[in-house]
Amino acid sequence: MAEAALFDTFARAPLRFERGEGVWLVTEGGERYLDFGAGVAVTSCGHSNPHLVNALKAQAEKVWHLSNLYEIPEQERLARRLTEATFADKVFFTNSGAEALECAIKTARRYHFSKGNPEKFHIVTFEGAFHGRTIATIAAGGQEKYMEGFGPKAQGFDQVPFGDLDALNAAITENTGALLIEPIQGEGGVRPVPKEFMRELRRICDEKGLLLILDEVQTGVGRTGKFFAHEWLGVTPDIMAIAKGIGGGFPFGACLATAEAASGMKPGIHGTTYGGNPLAMACGNAVLDIVLADGFLDNVRDVALVFRQGLAALKDRFPDVIEDIRGEGLLLGIKAKIPAGDLVTGLRNEKMLSVPAGDNVVRLLPPLVVTAEEAREGLARIERAAEALTAEQLKKTA
Repeated sequence: MAEAALFDTFARAPLRFERGEGVWLVTEGGERYLDFGAGVAVTSCGHSNPHLVNALKAQAEKVWHLSNLYEIPEQERLARRLTEATFADKVFFTNSGAEALECAIKTARRYHFSKGNPEKFHIVTFEGAFHGRTIATIAAGGQEKYMEGFGPKAQGFDQVPFGDLDALNAAITENTGALLIEPIQGEGGVRPVPKEFMRELRRICDEKGLLLILDEVQTGVGRTGKFFAHEWLGVTPDIMAIAKGIGGGFPFGACLATAEAASGMKPGIHGTTYGGNPLAMACGNAVLDIVLADGFLDNVRDVALVFRQGLAALKDRFPDVIEDIRGEGLLLGIKAKIPAGDLVTGLRNEKMLSVPAGDNVVRLLPPLVVTAEEAREGLARIERAAEALTAEQLKKTA
């Protein structure tokens, strides 16, 4: 009955989790699942992390909501910490990744408007992208399955094939104001942007007076073993959208920008009721306490190496199930030889959670606090799932 009262927009797995701890989730019936989905790269510090729980409880006993009509000290503190640790000079807090992208889009358009170039509102994006579910962000992503039935596509988004510099250069006109790209396409199949391509995007932006916008909603806050994925590429953006892991499970996001890129965003130009509320800021600051602590990202990289090497070995052992291993850090993808949904189900049968993606890929996104031992446990469960799926295939061909 409860399900019937909900919009029919999700095909939910028949699982109900009552509690979680670290990388584990426990169902109402007491079954333990290894969570290598992390709420789609959200629970960066694991379930029920004591530091986050204490921070949220402490703030909940003070004030929950104020609105941005007043100064919020924890908001100022988190913005300062983010700017000190990144390229950015300015931060705008939102409630989600899609809203962070909306802010990034508006910031880029407003920048050119304020410079006397209102015609430069077009943004070039790349096939396979996913930037959110609002009317503007589905247009930016360009995937027909997300746009169908929602009326005309929002204007100002010109999409080109992923990695095609010739097509990119051909798409840039006097109306182009920015380029928007994910350092690794998550929803699009865990496809990393080559370093040389990203550097060429930066060069093009500098040469033509465009803004480079990065969508680090899924790749940021330590997910790839660096604070942000673009650090691996040696390129800095002008504007960046973040969310997911920054809240550790509490929903919020942010748009980061250089002072120049944000120069058009004046009082009254953009706003939010909930964005930057005290509860979210308490969680965000607690996440940074953990992720920016000495040695934390080193450990992410060490565990990721163990996991990646183990996945490579499984690829060699089960070529009829695993075609390729993709990704960086703890944002990894198994490109499956069989339907990706079958692999997701096979892993779930081994009480391991994963996340499907495009291009027939299964994402593995454990909390960043995962240990090497827990990574090996994940590998053992993937191995058992691959063995079962291989046996199933043999039966079908017998």
